[in-house]
Amino acid sequence: MSSTAASLLVQGYEVVIGFETHTQLTTQSKIFSRASTAFGAEPNTQASSVDFALPGALPVMNKGAVQRAIEFGLAVNGHIAESSVFARKNYFYPDLPKGYQISQFEIPVVQGGVVEFFLDGEKKSVRLVRAHLEEDAGKSLHEDFIGMSGIDLNRAGTPLLEIVTEPDMRSTAEAVAYAKELHKIVTWIGICDGNMQEGSFRCDANVSVRKPGAPLGTRREIKNLNSFKFMQHAMDYEVRWQINEIEEGRAVQQATVLFNPDTGETRAMRTKEDAADYRYFPDPDLPPLMIGRDWVEKTRAEMSELPRVMAARFVKDYGLPEYDAGQLTQSNAFASYFERVARASEEPKIAANWMMGEMQAKLNKAQLTIDEVQISPAVLAGLIKRVRDETITNKAAREVLEEIWNSQRWTVTADMKQTYSAKGPETISADTAPVDAIIEAKGLKSMNDNGALEKIIDDVLAANAKNVAEFRAGNAKAFNALVGQAMKATQGKANPAQVNALLKKKLG
Repeated sequence: MSSTAASLLVQGYEVVIGFETHTQLTTQSKIFSRASTAFGAEPNTQASSVDFALPGALPVMNKGAVQRAIEFGLAVNGHIAESSVFARKNYFYPDLPKGYQISQFEIPVVQGGVVEFFLDGEKKSVRLVRAHLEEDAGKSLHEDFIGMSGIDLNRAGTPLLEIVTEPDMRSTAEAVAYAKELHKIVTWIGICDGNMQEGSFRCDANVSVRKPGAPLGTRREIKNLNSFKFMQHAMDYEVRWQINEIEEGRAVQQATVLFNPDTGETRAMRTKEDAADYRYFPDPDLPPLMIGRDWVEKTRAEMSELPRVMAARFVKDYGLPEYDAGQLTQSNAFASYFERVARASEEPKIAANWMMGEMQAKLNKAQLTIDEVQISPAVLAGLIKRVRDETITNKAAREVLEEIWNSQRWTVTADMKQTYSAKGPETISADTAPVDAIIEAKGLKSMNDNGALEKIIDDVLAANAKNVAEFRAGNAKAFNALVGQAMKATQGKANPAQVNALLKKKLG
């Protein structure tokens, strides 16, 4: 076991997590019928004879769903099967009108693959077992106030790509980081809208614990986790619960469990089935799914630059660390915005720092995405340019950005969103005009007069004789105190590097 894994032990136990993620594909119609997949319609208004499972209604494969499965396989370096088979997964539930779900079992459309991401600066990899196409079930609606339940089949037949991992994750934090990376991939390539609240991206976490070196423990599957926050809480609770059961001498039973966000606890819903319980067999109504190499290669050629490919290019072209490149490719729009700033400012590393620091903090606080921001990349590049040419200090630059940010109106509508090309940024120039106007209006221009700065430093040294004496006696912290006094005397307008140089010169 690696030192990293050892450091993640919980009460002497190793955590083992695997994921099954249901991604709803962005087709306009269902996987085996022409019924709409639009969200929010009145119950049972978007269900055809196929979805209702009326006698004689036969499924017809949706080519768009297959296309999206191919795109995902290419995005994760998986193998696209030339021939895959649909099977019937048999179980009885009120919202499953046929009494079985059409899925894939022995031969899925995507086999293998890997998802890579960073956690606390360390690169992680999670291996994929498979990604297979299947139909979604309907939805049970429980009206407690009238004591009745109903079935809505609008969701029945919605195309899903179920993505299954190996049990590679060794902490709940790593599992959440994987889920976020997978969410980024499927939304980046456009096969899923990623809306977790509407159920477009639903995660099932298989959690078990074991003593280091022991065989895998009994897993419990936490179903339908639809927020990253609850995902973390649910897995943390489940890990503690399983460890407590084992420590108390009780055996963990394989089960499907649900997470209650109100209590922060998981509870068993039913005994977990194994594959044999579903009695899989090939669906006689659907022929094998055949995917030619020409289709795969055509898809590969038409796909936009993938996040892992773009991150590698950022490392090569801009000299960025791998971690920075990974953060900057969190979305296509964020990456494109960064590239425009980097090219216009001619300072890619500084642009990366501003994007990951000040801009990201403001986006998080305002709960906005980069394509909703009305500050153009050219203006941010102009701000960086003024820092680079020492017109203003970094402190003053943050004040300028705050002023620009606060001057925007953040009631963002769909038609106000910025569009960033997936094929790459257009050539733009740094726009210093709005930056210069704020610098002038607020008097933020750096103090570059060497004579005036020398006089201020002389006054600081005279007023802080104790710090001067301590520095000359070998106390390095006293020097920092003098720098702070000098910056305070210049109201933060002096160049810190210039202040440091003059202080060292005068102190010998």
